[in-house]
Amino acid sequence: MSNESGRFHGKAALVTGAASGIGRATTLRLASEGADVLAVDIDQAGLDATSEAADGVVVTRIADVRLSAQCRAAVDAAVAEFGRLDILGNVAGIARAEHVTEVAESAYRQMMGVNVDGYFFMCQAAIPHLLSSAEAGHGGVIVNIASNAGLQGSAYTVVYCMTKGAVVQLTRALAMEYLKTPLRVVAIAPGGVETDLVRGYQMPRDVDWDLVGRYTALRGFAQPEDIANLFAFLASDEARNIHGTIVSSDAGMTAG
Repeated sequence: MSNESGRFHGKAALVTGAASGIGRATTLRLASEGADVLAVDIDQAGLDATSEAADGVVVTRIADVRLSAQCRAAVDAAVAEFGRLDILGNVAGIARAEHVTEVAESAYRQMMGVNVDGYFFMCQAAIPHLLSSAEAGHGGVIVNIASNAGLQGSAYTVVYCMTKGAVVQLTRALAMEYLKTPLRVVAIAPGGVETDLVRGYQMPRDVDWDLVGRYTALRGFAQPEDIANLFAFLASDEARNIHGTIVSSDAGMTAG
């Protein structure tokens, strides 16, 4: 993957979920355009593969985003390594399909921890640095990965929908809180994306496919690079007028 535009030359980014899928594609895209990237995940082997594939500077770090101390340490590490932080990409996420009455508390807590707590703690730790960057005229942007599931109800994924709805509202609320500053906060709401998460996805055995069909993309799945392309635009100065917006990339899934 290579891109000669250099939109992110001299900028520093932190991307979570960077060991695979959208997180890996985003890390590679930002690095290919000149960004120094701290790639964060719990999967060291996956991080190593991301770093090896990069056409640019990618430093890796293991962190469990459910833990605020580890989020703060990851942000501090990015600033120590690169001297600044201009872009935060909250990408890490997990998904599971179950009947709502069968969701174990441990599974509920895990999904809330990764999909909601991690986003909040990363934003909380990164915002002072992103504000400094923004006020110095160097950008300063948060891009959260939400989902079509945060914009519409989906059967068998109640907890996942809750978490992605929280990401949507986190994005909007932060955008309002920092409306009088140059910091930008945006979110991408993908539909189905062909990643390991989707390839290993299982529905309940007694699933009612009439319900599932209501939110199936007729145009098929996106590739991780499709979302990374959009991320790169939203994180760039070309998108300076986009703030507090949830940008769908779902092949028309939520159009009607």
